[in-house]
Amino acid sequence: MLPVIYSDEFLDHETGSFHPETPKRLTAITTALKQVAFAEQIEWRSPSSPETRPLMSFLQQAHTQRHINKIREIALRGGGYLDGDTHVSPRSYDVALLAVSAWLDGVDIVLETGKPAFVLARPPGHHAMSDEGMGFCLFSNAAVAAFYALQKPGIHRVAILDWDVHHGNGTQAIVEEHPQIAYCSLHQYPCYPGTGRAIERGLHDNVLNLPVPPGSDMEVYKPVFEKKVVPFLSNFQPDLLIVSAGYDANADDPLASIELQPQDYGVFTDYCLGITRKIVFGLEGGYDFDSLSKSVVETIERCLFYN
Repeated sequence: MLPVIYSDEFLDHETGSFHPETPKRLTAITTALKQVAFAEQIEWRSPSSPETRPLMSFLQQAHTQRHINKIREIALRGGGYLDGDTHVSPRSYDVALLAVSAWLDGVDIVLETGKPAFVLARPPGHHAMSDEGMGFCLFSNAAVAAFYALQKPGIHRVAILDWDVHHGNGTQAIVEEHPQIAYCSLHQYPCYPGTGRAIERGLHDNVLNLPVPPGSDMEVYKPVFEKKVVPFLSNFQPDLLIVSAGYDANADDPLASIELQPQDYGVFTDYCLGITRKIVFGLEGGYDFDSLSKSVVETIERCLFYN
């Protein structure tokens, strides 16, 4: 069985009719997962209510109180924008808190079982800075989850792998000064948000940015994974791996120019499982519904049947 943490409440973060980060993304994925041959091996779990844990204390490890309050106030006023791309609807604050809680549930489940889990939540998080939301992101789910995991017994090192096509500028900025967290990102460059240079190493040699040019496909990604990603993460010896699982490097995705196919994400998943079985996969980007849902299916199938 593979736990998938999901709630219909994640559909209540409304972004507008023509926004690419739409609730339909999750609808496409859930529909696909309920139709696959291994559907009975997916264990659907509801996220813990934010009221059942001291969520604010965890959130404050990654974000300023000013930023948290700003999102709450915009939602209470009926909605608005953090920037030209990042919408806050009346329910966005509550939904974003539930998404963070779901990522923390992912940590709890993986550490309890020693096996992977998939967090199927939105809004995404890897562009959210400590004091600023941007790029469709409100709170830095992966960073909050990493800090949370480090408070658990026996967890001394947490690695974050970000395979979203866009650099996770928020995640890197929040964790790069922390010696117990490693961050690795593969991303198209040049592309939004224009960050993620290869020369950046973090304060503790704990950052590895791997920009790839537009038009790259698996012939580019495969050696990068084998020669750089896997050695970097393996040498860090993480007690937990968190994957910011964006699926917008697919050839059909409208927001970038990488030429991956859904089955390639199954290969990526195998590389990760070869490092550790303790993996929290959390949804980030991916805006072509068909390739997005097929890619998530690939990830979950590999987790279930990895040898």
